[in-house]
Amino acid sequence: MTNRTFTMIKPDGVENGHVGAILEKITASGFRIVAMKLTQMTTADAQEFYGVHKERPFFGELVEFMTRGPIVAAILEKENAVADFRTLIGATNPAEAAEGTIRALYAASVGENAVHGSDSDENAAIEGAFHFSGREMF
Repeated sequence: MTNRTFTMIKPDGVENGHVGAILEKITASGFRIVAMKLTQMTTADAQEFYGVHKERPFFGELVEFMTRGPIVAAILEKENAVADFRTLIGATNPAEAAEGTIRALYAASVGENAVHGSDSDENAAIEGAFHFSGREMF
């Protein structure tokens, strides 16, 4: 059974010209893109999207980073989508990410780690609905 996950290519990934390479890696790994757009989060968007982290000391920096430039938001479909995508992107810290993962290849630091991936089926649905209306998904 296929399911879906949500991803964002973060501002650093877009700024550094890695969108095409990241999307190629995603599709080569068997994911089907069912929704995708280039957009930019407002401060309010980023505060809401990352609200779970609002009490953490890095929250302000995270919001500032996520609003500094465009992102590519996408919903991906594949069997075991959430777990397989988390494996594909690698550890949050690119220095600890497995060789060949997206973060090992394209991330600069824990704070600027190129890509977001949902951590559960429930969060994938919430995060996907945050960025896309039902008629934007195929």
